[in-house]
Amino acid sequence: MSTIRLLVGLGNPGPEYSQTRHNAGFWLVEEFARGYNLSMQPETKFFGHTARLQKGAWDLRLLEPMTFMNKSGKAVGALANFFKIKPEEILVAYDELDLPPGVAKFKTGGGSGGHNGIKDMIAALGSPDFHRLRIGIGHPGHKSKVTGYVLGKAPAQDQHLMDDTIAQACNSIELLLDQDMRAAQQQLHSFKAQSES
Repeated sequence: MSTIRLLVGLGNPGPEYSQTRHNAGFWLVEEFARGYNLSMQPETKFFGHTARLQKGAWDLRLLEPMTFMNKSGKAVGALANFFKIKPEEILVAYDELDLPPGVAKFKTGGGSGGHNGIKDMIAALGSPDFHRLRIGIGHPGHKSKVTGYVLGKAPAQDQHLMDDTIAQACNSIELLLDQDMRAAQQQLHSFKAQSES
């Protein structure tokens, strides 16, 4: 059985960002929380919104940092230190430019891939050894367009693919909690989101 004790979703707080691609991590955590009728509550000492899921052998905390993306480590570090959660017991969901909408992949460790939220988490935790769930948002094609793209709203077709993938990723997280990363990867990595006909 896996020992994931903290599920983090990265995003930016505030209504003007809620529908933007950079908030894919928030969408995942909210979808996961909804599946268990959990409500994310503001928790000032962890600089974010949190919930806790206790079910059978699971004891999982959920966190949405409210610090803005490039300070995500402040919230994750505060919560992980308080509950003595090790980097390898953390799964963080975030938007991934290098994957197309409709694709999500698990990954463990490694660099930040230029993602500021991940970069800040590595610095705050002092380790890159946490698990990642990369949610594909696609790439605008040129570096200079990235900021506007991630802070923009996806067209309906892409949004549908991302929503579909996030729903599947939530199932795969359950598999990860019940079994292990290999089982979760096999399920998620073979999933194909269906475009609306």
